Amino acid sequence: MLPKSVQQLIESLSALPGVGVRTAERYALSILKKNATEAQAIASNINNLHRGVKKCPKTFMLIDADQELSPIYLDERRDKHIIMVVEDALDVVALEKTRHFKGTYHVLGGALSPIDGVGPEQLTISELLTRAEEDKAEEIIIATNASVEGESTALYLQKQFADNNDIKITRIARGLPAGVDLEYADQLTLSRAITERTAL
Repeated sequence: MLPKSVQQLIESLSALPGVGVRTAERYALSILKKNATEAQAIASNINNLHRGVKKCPKTFMLIDADQELSPIYLDERRDKHIIMVVEDALDVVALEKTRHFKGTYHVLGGALSPIDGVGPEQLTISELLTRAEEDKAEEIIIATNASVEGESTALYLQKQFADNNDIKITRIARGLPAGVDLEYADQLTLSRAITERTAL
């Protein structure tokens, strides 16, 4: 019932994670309502995305194509001896918003998932081991997600550094978010909150 070009845009948008067909339809029609210049600007930004972005060869964070290394890594105020290991680039954005972490990051590019064909070779684990040695890392903070894959990845990383007594391996704490009632918390979160309780 819709023109072919609109249908094709809907199909492209609905292929994105978290975007269902109904949402894709709304996005497509919203773009259609814009004037041609605004719609072309959106198309141009998408078209330039891959040309304008690359991964930092040291941290694997997303950086501008004309940059050599991540600005966070190059910042002299950041402690290169402390490395926070995350799954994806957006995890860095979330952590930076807290303004509490003063070390650097390492993006794995996902989590171990044998079912999906994601093994250590598909992640930047070997690069992390090399970097930890080059930067004389004192602490590796594992900040993978609280999923089966995230936990498996954390355990694997812990084993990789098991023989290095010079590096402290830590895991970000898990517990109850502020303002959440116990009755609404899931079992994994409650279990973590009990296990990782702290003294008052």
